[in-house]
Amino acid sequence: MTEIPTKSAISPTDLGPERLRVVQRRTLAVLAAAQVTGGVGVAVGLAYSSLIVAKLSGSAAIGGFAGTASVLGAAMLALPIANLAARGGRRPGLATAFAAALAGCLIGVAAVEISSWPLLLAGLVLMGGGSAGGLAARYAATDLSPPGHAGRHLSLAVWALTVGSVIGPNLVGPSLSLSAWAGLSPPAGPFAVAAITALTALLIVAIGLRPDPLVTARRAAGGDIAPKSRPRATRDAWTALKESVNARRALVTIAVAHTAMASIMTMTPVHMDHHGASVTVIGMIISLHIAGMYVFSPIVGWLSDRYGRAPVLVLGLVFLLSAAVIAPAADPHNVPQITAGLTLLGVGWSCALVAGSALLTESVPLERRPAVQGLSDLLMNVCGAGGTLVAGAIVGWWSYATLGIVTSTLVVLCTAWFLLAGRRT
Repeated sequence: MTEIPTKSAISPTDLGPERLRVVQRRTLAVLAAAQVTGGVGVAVGLAYSSLIVAKLSGSAAIGGFAGTASVLGAAMLALPIANLAARGGRRPGLATAFAAALAGCLIGVAAVEISSWPLLLAGLVLMGGGSAGGLAARYAATDLSPPGHAGRHLSLAVWALTVGSVIGPNLVGPSLSLSAWAGLSPPAGPFAVAAITALTALLIVAIGLRPDPLVTARRAAGGDIAPKSRPRATRDAWTALKESVNARRALVTIAVAHTAMASIMTMTPVHMDHHGASVTVIGMIISLHIAGMYVFSPIVGWLSDRYGRAPVLVLGLVFLLSAAVIAPAADPHNVPQITAGLTLLGVGWSCALVAGSALLTESVPLERRPAVQGLSDLLMNVCGAGGTLVAGAIVGWWSYATLGIVTSTLVVLCTAWFLLAGRRT
């Protein structure tokens, strides 16, 4: 087996194409393992959180804040993770994200034991670090990608989340039983299991992500391990965006796609439940939607490498527009049509995230990539959270069909701007 040098042993002359390929293969394997374990923790912890918050508070409305808290946490951690990556490489940033998730899980266990829903919401904010780490990992997968392979490598990190998304919710039942063995109350079980998986992801990154891909990429380019002055992620990000039209196109499209996806996905179960759909049917539709988000990401990555980022981004927007028309226009009891719409919604999001992230990464200098990537994840999460709140108001005041019209308009405007901006480059 080819020996991989430690960080201190690496010099630009050691980093030929073959050595970089070896380091990249190791990096992808480590990131995939961290994504699987971290994804399980996010899924098992959050799948049950809204119900527990609702029971502890006695209010279904407060229970709805559980999802908002985790998204808020992911947004809050995006720029700190980017700053850490810019200063010392991907490993410190990812380790911090999973450490925050671990702390949040432990707070969640304590909150359940003392029946404190405010403390549980605080823990869920920190648990958002798991989501932030999962998003940041996709960018780490591209640091050492050879030309024409960034989409495929990035998509592998996204695809690894599929395993966690599928396994996680199925561990809720066993975790409730295992909690008694550990001397915990049953509702604390999912958070205890999530803590174990977050710790595992933290150890995988801290031990396995050596040499650091971003540090190695900088050395291969003949640059310093880290900037001589302390970076300011927001300032560096805005500077890079001003200089690159393609970076702005990618960032805006990712944010709009995530807003559209989150808005319709969140309100579809509510809409169907109000019209008497069973939990089983709703669960099946959401499962297929999640499959659309992650399962096809390797294909999306290959398409973006083969045919270009822009065509795949536009294809994703077309899928999102189709979903915003098909699902809200369906009769509430027309399960096949709603299923088709939600599946297209997931695939469209996948196209936008994978191709958009690859375009964003390639459009800015290496030294500013972490800052721009962190800003993109911040805006993506903020827009997603805001979109779900606005979607709830639209459906509550008007209808699910109105949400489809508003979402379609947003996607059409984004598509027109994306194409017009592309003509000016």
